Amino acid sequence: MDNRSTRIARDLLSIQAVILRPDEPFTWASGIKSPIYCDNRLTLTAPEVRTDVETGLAELIREAYPEVEVLMGTSTAGIAHAAIVGHLLGRPMGYVRSSAKDHGRQNQIEGRLEKGQKVVVVEDLISTGGSVLDVVQALRDAGAEVLGIASIFTYNMKKSEERLGEAKVVNHSLTNFDVLVQAAAETGYVRTEDVTRLIAFRDHPSDESWIHA
Repeated sequence: MDNRSTRIARDLLSIQAVILRPDEPFTWASGIKSPIYCDNRLTLTAPEVRTDVETGLAELIREAYPEVEVLMGTSTAGIAHAAIVGHLLGRPMGYVRSSAKDHGRQNQIEGRLEKGQKVVVVEDLISTGGSVLDVVQALRDAGAEVLGIASIFTYNMKKSEERLGEAKVVNHSLTNFDVLVQAAAETGYVRTEDVTRLIAFRDHPSDESWIHA
């Protein structure tokens, strides 16, 4: 396993930014029963973890997107990360609202963005991929060249991979569901026998048979 991916996974577990609870599943807004809940905003209030995350994102962007000119955070979870990483990289940043304002200049994109600029979208979490692709489309409509996405965590769901592929968008995450589950098992956070159940959820989120497996 990649050292950075494993370290970030353990960081997220240590501050309960990610909670695994296969025996007492959460219910998502969609109604899906889930053994995992993710709130990466908690990384901002844990200085050591925040340092790992932001330096990790900066390293990832340098490696995967060396041509980047502007960072654009998703609203609202990606804004702080885009600002901190933009500072570390010496790059301008802005953010994209979920919809245009209904007053003033009616902006959807906040911050200066010139047509043709090479942009990386900074996101905290990739689940089904829908919301981040809305951000990508808004940037493309504004004339930006979107190089891809840099995110903290991805669920590795098939639906998100299909959506990103169809939109011709690349995502690089610091860590992912599979690495996190393995790290959780190695540290005793979950039982070894729960790993199969967790992966079954990842593969088929709407199939609740993993709950009683």
